[in-house]
Amino acid sequence: MRNQVQLIAYADRFGGTIERLHRLLNEKFPGAFGGVHVLPFYSPYDGADAGFDPIDHTSVDPRLGSWADIERLAASYDVMADLIVNHVSSSSPQFQDVVAKGRGSAYAPMFLTMSSVFPGGATEADLTAIYRPRPGLPFTALRLGGELRYVWTTFTPEQIDIDVASDLGQDYLHQILDAVAAAGVRFVRLDAVGYAVKTPGTSCFMTPETFDFIAAFTERARERGVEVLVEVHSYYRDQVAIAEKVDYVYDFALPPLLLYAFSTGDGQPLAQWLRDRPTNAITVLDTHDGIGIIDAGPRRGEQPGDPIRPGLLTEEQVDTLVAGIHQRTGGSSQTASGATASNLDLYQVNSTYYDAMGRDDAAYLAARAIQFFAPGIPQVYYVGALAGGNDTELLERTNVGRDINRHYYSGTEIDADLQRPVVQALLQLCRLRNTIGAFDADDLEVELARSVLTLRRGDPGGPRARLTVDLADGAASMDWTDTDGVSGRLDDLRQLLD
Repeated sequence: MRNQVQLIAYADRFGGTIERLHRLLNEKFPGAFGGVHVLPFYSPYDGADAGFDPIDHTSVDPRLGSWADIERLAASYDVMADLIVNHVSSSSPQFQDVVAKGRGSAYAPMFLTMSSVFPGGATEADLTAIYRPRPGLPFTALRLGGELRYVWTTFTPEQIDIDVASDLGQDYLHQILDAVAAAGVRFVRLDAVGYAVKTPGTSCFMTPETFDFIAAFTERARERGVEVLVEVHSYYRDQVAIAEKVDYVYDFALPPLLLYAFSTGDGQPLAQWLRDRPTNAITVLDTHDGIGIIDAGPRRGEQPGDPIRPGLLTEEQVDTLVAGIHQRTGGSSQTASGATASNLDLYQVNSTYYDAMGRDDAAYLAARAIQFFAPGIPQVYYVGALAGGNDTELLERTNVGRDINRHYYSGTEIDADLQRPVVQALLQLCRLRNTIGAFDADDLEVELARSVLTLRRGDPGGPRARLTVDLADGAASMDWTDTDGVSGRLDDLRQLLD
């Protein structure tokens, strides 16, 4: 993966098709992005969960384009694609065959039911131990061949969990891997992989068996020339452990820590994480999901009386963080988060990152600069690339909380936003991040003096870069010396807004 900023985008919401997204990158964002994570483009891209519930995971939805369009995009940019390992659509032909034939279906072993995981029955302790991203148990009562069964559905009744240990489940996943690799996709994101392995008597989330599955799948992917990004929202120590076993992990702790630092002026938790975090990370401030809170907070024990494991933020600091986001968004994030608005992920706050920072241009640029200085590959979500605000109209139409951060951009809107100083400044920062040689090394020196954070990358005898940010007011400066000895300086990142 080239060490340049990547874009995260839905093709239908940012361009309209894969070919138009490609054209946007070339014509409207030259030099800003070296890669693009195209969010699910499989058939259908507009199902119950915005493409994360594919009926046919090996075909491109013809309304968006074809594998040839993906191949052309991959010839110019590093392309990342989602591989949804945990589940498939309830409308898929495989599951529909099970609905019709029940236990007699050739595809029956591909899907999980309560009895296939707990053949001897489950106790109350077994069921309450299961880690859930939403209230209730992970089962849906469905008739399979006329027989009422409890089918395992981690997320929604439209998303049926796969038995990834079965021959059919493995064949299914390898077919998808073959399809994306043949189109030139060299990076896959394992969506919801933390839930993929169900082991009786455990939380069924990020267990040792899950790590074994990730390691085995990563080996299969590498055989095809494909690198693997693991997507898990969890306790920060889990991310550190996962990073030792895979190509890349998300740094999901960074977004809440930055928000806390800029809203309070307290940079201690952020500075400590920047010193300790894994370097084989994909850094993000925003994605198609909400802003993770669990990633920075403490972990409660699974059983009553178990000790609470400290997080990067205390429970009180997490409360301050969440309250601040809701206040800065005028309450729109609160309307879109928690148990309201059909949310699946109760541990996330739904808001654009720009709104979560109170639409403060200087602080927003400084936060992006810190993201770009953190070792790893930075990704910028398409709404964040245009410093977009919360789409409350879309939220009202769909009552889906995450839609507040999933705006459908017209060409006219994109052109207008590209003229805004904050957007032009962000794209200039992207181009600097892509060209300064100091970012090719994984080192990071971190200093914190009261509210002033200083980050240094590179070798004093070679390419180097320094960023200084006052977290109390968002004022930031940056200077660098590149491989050829050419130096540059921005005494104040707000100069980019002029």
